Amino acid sequence: MFPVNLTFLCLLLVQPFGQIPAFEDGDLKLFESRAITQYIAHEYFDKGTQLVIRDSKKMAILSVWTEVEGQKFDPAASKLTWELGIKPLFGMPTDSAVVEEYEAKLAAVLDVYEARLAQSKYLGGDSFTLADLHHLPTINYLMGTQSKKLFESRPHVSAWVADITARPAWNKVIAMRS
Repeated sequence: MFPVNLTFLCLLLVQPFGQIPAFEDGDLKLFESRAITQYIAHEYFDKGTQLVIRDSKKMAILSVWTEVEGQKFDPAASKLTWELGIKPLFGMPTDSAVVEEYEAKLAAVLDVYEARLAQSKYLGGDSFTLADLHHLPTINYLMGTQSKKLFESRPHVSAWVADITARPAWNKVIAMRS
């Protein structure tokens, strides 16, 4: 018997932090979901939905909203997902003070989204891109919690959520999880 888990050691060859996701494509080894999706979107640009934009000015706008997702939306949404979605699964108590704090932070982000989505159908422009895609996992969790009200109370955000969560590819992901 080996003293360490071989699966974990193999994972460390691709992901130095020993976490998921880890991705290999030939000799390319990537970790971090946003880097992986960027690579796939560029490498397979001509297949399926075009999740990146080749026009430099439009790509810059897309990049801004991809950064906003990672730097503003995700920290608040992930904390709420932990408190309202994950902790209850493990019988852990939800910290209502943390929920209140992070709902306020997420509300501020969604106010900015509401203004943006009044100007364009999607965050990065008029087509579904990585800026929208990266929101789906946490939105999926939060729509089953009290934080759903934060999305539903903003008409443009609500329409955007309805649109991106109704995408056939996302519904396949949800079906695979069941």
